[in-house]
Amino acid sequence: MVKTPEKKPRPADLANICHRVREKSDSYDQYNFSSKLNDFLKAFFDLAQEFDSLEDFYRICVAVPLEMTDLSTALYLNQGKEDTLQLVCDSDQGVPAKPVVAKEPIRLQNYPYETGRSYVIPICSKQPANGTQLPQIVATEGERQTDLWCGEKGLCGHGRTLGMFEVRPLEVLTDSDKFFFVKYVNRIGFNLDNRLIARQNIDHLKFINTLVMDIEHNIIVPNMYFRHLFNQLKKKIVQLDKLSREIKGFSNQGDGSRQCDTCLRQCGALRHDLLNYHQELVKHHANISLFLESLFRREHFEKGHLVLHPKRCYIEKQVILPQLEHYASRLRAAGVSVEQPENMLDEEFQIMVDVGLLAQVYANFFSNAAKYTQEIVDHRGKPRKAMAYGREVVEQYPKPGRQGIKFNVFTTGPTLAKEVGSRLFKEGMRGQETDTIPGTGHGLSFIRHVIELHGGTVGYEPTPEGTNFYFILPVPPVDYPPYDEAPVKV
Repeated sequence: MVKTPEKKPRPADLANICHRVREKSDSYDQYNFSSKLNDFLKAFFDLAQEFDSLEDFYRICVAVPLEMTDLSTALYLNQGKEDTLQLVCDSDQGVPAKPVVAKEPIRLQNYPYETGRSYVIPICSKQPANGTQLPQIVATEGERQTDLWCGEKGLCGHGRTLGMFEVRPLEVLTDSDKFFFVKYVNRIGFNLDNRLIARQNIDHLKFINTLVMDIEHNIIVPNMYFRHLFNQLKKKIVQLDKLSREIKGFSNQGDGSRQCDTCLRQCGALRHDLLNYHQELVKHHANISLFLESLFRREHFEKGHLVLHPKRCYIEKQVILPQLEHYASRLRAAGVSVEQPENMLDEEFQIMVDVGLLAQVYANFFSNAAKYTQEIVDHRGKPRKAMAYGREVVEQYPKPGRQGIKFNVFTTGPTLAKEVGSRLFKEGMRGQETDTIPGTGHGLSFIRHVIELHGGTVGYEPTPEGTNFYFILPVPPVDYPPYDEAPVKV
């Protein structure tokens, strides 16, 4: 071996890292792992770099011990909507097809413990600090808390407990084996934490990309309507200026009463138009503000997904009619008549929804109706170009003993096959012969996303005279808490 030269001074910038390298070197001397166990760790690190998916990483965690020691292991992680400890992979079957909730005596703890058949170690996001004293914890029946964490008394450090790692059978494990597996599980935790952070960052980026499309589709494009209103206002203001000059000219003439009367009538008409444009601006501003509030919530960006703010509301009164009023002029301009249900307001009852997001659902439906509705000859032989909406009760939804409400939006035109219509709910999908009509294929995808966040489903039904897109929302139980108490997990 080459003679080690006298150590030269370390740069100040590297001092802390060099100190940790020396500590690690000293630790490895103390561990005194066999060449086989060192190969064990090398295999884990090499394979962890070779495979990218989380599922393959789970398989590596249990496959390396199985091949290197022939011991059985199981990997449990704290995950799912309810944040429960679930089996994600074991050496008996690999990754299970469906999530399997951990059963006693396997449960989330921040210290390693022994059961009657196995040694269970917490998977930590950060290595436990040396010298931290274990608190007084009373072990349950059939469980013996490990007094010695293989030479290191401590808990799961200052990080998060991500899950538990089970090694069995217990009777063949020596203290040295337990010590090694604690070290091994620490390395699982470090790798897993990095992978989860990477996946979270990727999910955040995907969410932001989707949100940008939502903003473009539901905010930027409708916001162009402001330009139209401003142009109309400018025209009316120019006409007022012209009238003002004419009235001044009449006042210099001997008898301008007839001309003044004409100007006053024109002023009255202009005033009426200006008031209408003002009301349009106020309504459009309120609508855009509602959409902005629901798409730019801080929680969306903190969580990396849309976060609902549900409250009890009457769908037609508080969601449909305001959007219908907003799109009324565009539907009229397209020659689309609106057929409203006769009984919806009288029989409607409250359900829990995020008003801002559901308003955008109907805005997308009505925008599509203005663009895609076509005239047909109905069953009575009369021409019909119409949009209709309504709702009906669905029993046993989403499960036995519950009810759902099916909300329909029908438009006349060519009938689509069911599979074709259902496919339109996918991102970027548009119907046939729509190339000449402006659109991105995002509207129905947005609708599906929002409805599924509410625990509902979307669908399409072909009808003899057109198409019917619908969604179903569950009716909340009678004892469901109000808005400020309602727990929302998305």
